Amino acid sequence: MKNPDNNLSISTLLLRWYDVHKRDLPWRGTHDPYAIWISEIILQQTRIQQGWDYFVRFMRRFPDVVSLAQAHEDDVLKLWQGLGYYSRARNLHAAAQQVVDRFGGQFPRTYSDILSLKGIGEYTAAAIASIAYNEPYAAVDGNVFRVLSRLFDIDTPINTPVGKKQITAVAQSILHPRFPGLHNQAMMDLGAMVCTPAQPECVECPFQEICLALARNKVADLPVKNRLKTVRNRYFHYFHIRYGDKVYIRKRIGRDIWKNLYEFPLVETDAPADFAALQDSDGFKQLFSPVMQMTIRHTMHLKHVLSHQVIYADFYQVDIDPAEQSLQGRGLIEIPGYRLGEYAVSRLVHKYIETI
Repeated sequence: MKNPDNNLSISTLLLRWYDVHKRDLPWRGTHDPYAIWISEIILQQTRIQQGWDYFVRFMRRFPDVVSLAQAHEDDVLKLWQGLGYYSRARNLHAAAQQVVDRFGGQFPRTYSDILSLKGIGEYTAAAIASIAYNEPYAAVDGNVFRVLSRLFDIDTPINTPVGKKQITAVAQSILHPRFPGLHNQAMMDLGAMVCTPAQPECVECPFQEICLALARNKVADLPVKNRLKTVRNRYFHYFHIRYGDKVYIRKRIGRDIWKNLYEFPLVETDAPADFAALQDSDGFKQLFSPVMQMTIRHTMHLKHVLSHQVIYADFYQVDIDPAEQSLQGRGLIEIPGYRLGEYAVSRLVHKYIETI
């Protein structure tokens, strides 16, 4: 067992492995910074299998940064629907407009300029700069944190500033000087295909002869992470209100989840609430007049897990007597029912719509 201290040898072993085992992905083989950027943003918090189709559709709809910048945000969010983490789509749209306004519609070429765009962090900037322009910046994502913590037996928690700085420095030190883009893509593939979180295929790894964690029987113990913050439970009560052939929706605003997406009228409670308790809530009374003629039935209960929140959602179908007045003046948007599918909604609301 050798110590992994020969940086060029590490990268040479890696690139030899990558030449044989690299994944065939639609964004591979291109040096177009726009396409690389779109793929990297889509793949954040997204599985490859899911992201593949979204990438193809996104590039077909918005083939360049100018077409994305000129699009309406609602159209971008609608195309993004189902991927979650919608701030990524909003930032993508805003960054495209920055490219047009600040760089004349030409994607910036330097790491610092790329990093200045909204929603682009150090990893994404390094990936774009290295793959598109062969700039020597190590792209360090979760896969790379895992590979390097095991290869060098680094037990500093990777979700701390000290841990991130330590492994980023190691990643930069072993980066191939001539082929930084290929090196970064190879590290990503190695972490995704071989050095996986559970049951890694160490016998298939190009680093098996020099991996310190393997030699010390510590692969399962690395990387180390500090405990994440407490998960918050939330209780949503959605009302699918039908008024003749019309339905009511609203647009989420403010600094909360799913900003600028659409949804059915919502009452949120601090704790689980049955319908009797819901009727006594201020939100219900503000939405419906006490004397309003309507029928309400519970149609669905869904649990939706986010990174630091768990949403417990109940859906109610409400039919309002046509003789009643419209609810438009209560912060709601009245639309024909057949147009409901045209609006970008959260994955939670979309699950309900798919069912009905």
